[in-house]
Amino acid sequence: MISTADFRNGLVMEVDGNLLEIIEFQHVKPGKGGAFVRTKLKNFLTQRVVEKTYRSGEKFDEARLESQSYQYLYNDGDLYYFMHPETFEQIEVSAGVVDENAQWMKENENVTLTMHKGKVIRVECPAHVILTVTKSDPGVQGDRSSGATKPATLETGATIQVPLFVEEGDVLRVDTRTASYIERVNK
Repeated sequence: MISTADFRNGLVMEVDGNLLEIIEFQHVKPGKGGAFVRTKLKNFLTQRVVEKTYRSGEKFDEARLESQSYQYLYNDGDLYYFMHPETFEQIEVSAGVVDENAQWMKENENVTLTMHKGKVIRVECPAHVILTVTKSDPGVQGDRSSGATKPATLETGATIQVPLFVEEGDVLRVDTRTASYIERVNK
């Protein structure tokens, strides 16, 4: 059991049969009345973000989550297939669970699957991935000291802003958390 004093960002709890992840919280102590906690919670089942207020000291069940590394194999429409690297067991995950992480997943690369009671509830990509640029317009010659950027499409279909010197075929390190260019990697 956890109480409102134990709240932290990323904590997952079970409330009325739903898995809720704390995205944001704020302890409030008004001049009159008891203290309370305002929260923004993401429901893993519906993928919706809701705002809830709880009285200070309320207790909840903490969800038992298990995270394991799996190899991404391929996607087939609405399903993504992953394989455990040691047991070679394959599992399928719906596109709704994979969500925006699909733009960073490259076949045969490892990702982390988070499970609750044997069901995958989250897919996490590494913080940095290395991807090849498949489409990028030529940079316009001119003032490069201002840090001008242009859009580039990567091999997974993601589009990010890159410096003007990046060309098609370049291999880039990309930060998946911010969807931003980090550096060009030697070929």
